[in-house]
Amino acid sequence: MALDTTVQPKLRSVTTEHRIARYGLIILSLVFLLLILLLPLAAVFVEAFRKGTGPFLEALQDAETLSAISLTLIVAGVSVPLNLVFGITAAWAIAKFEFKGKAFLTTLIDLPFSVSPVISGLVFVLLFGANTWLGHWLSANDIKILFAVPGLILATMFVTFPFVARELIPLMQEQGTADEEAALSLGASGWQTFWYVTLPNIKWGLLYGVLLCNARAMGEFGAVSVVSGHIRGQTNTMPLQVEILYNEYNFTGAFAVATLLALLALVTLVLKTLLEMRYSAEISASRRH
Repeated sequence: MALDTTVQPKLRSVTTEHRIARYGLIILSLVFLLLILLLPLAAVFVEAFRKGTGPFLEALQDAETLSAISLTLIVAGVSVPLNLVFGITAAWAIAKFEFKGKAFLTTLIDLPFSVSPVISGLVFVLLFGANTWLGHWLSANDIKILFAVPGLILATMFVTFPFVARELIPLMQEQGTADEEAALSLGASGWQTFWYVTLPNIKWGLLYGVLLCNARAMGEFGAVSVVSGHIRGQTNTMPLQVEILYNEYNFTGAFAVATLLALLALVTLVLKTLLEMRYSAEISASRRH
């Protein structure tokens, strides 16, 4: 019997490239990150400490800056928990149930991603402004929405509410309803099913969504700038305070506040990485068992 002596071509894996191409892509990526991310971030810290630690700490102890930091924490502390509740509710409804208007609800959740934050703030001005019917009613009852803390919270909630829901919806859709149905068939109540079945299954996605939501809430500029009125010591959050100080040529103060926002971004990045590592480890452990 004749042997097939045809030389089979050596197939190259689609994921391997020439060494020059690999290193070229790596170097290009590093240069891009250096110019776009690392150098601006380093410049913020350099400018903040250019005159030394004393002026940096003094800038952070300014009364208006402390008010901006406090207001940022208040706005985030209210808007993030509310978006947490909304995100879980919306994700549970979309992922676990079938109903009319489901696609429309999903589209509405994505709306803040496609609308400029400035437009989002302008919507609240048109809704609660002094020349509107609702604005007249609010003024008559001495209720302040615009140029006050409630307006800042509403604007922040609008631009941040997709983060939790968008992290949970695909996760809950992938998990399906089998676990919940099993719990209900064993006599568990709806609350018990959510607390002991659904919540443990989505905990990592939930934490990830809350983390991103909080970072965006503290760093939001456009929407809160429109509704704040820029009242010093009352309605200026940290991003607005940075703009004010920079426009007044108080570069030390501006960059000092900016370092706090930069540190928030770095902490968010570290926590995001840790959550992803923990989630991957948990998935690997569950597959082994």
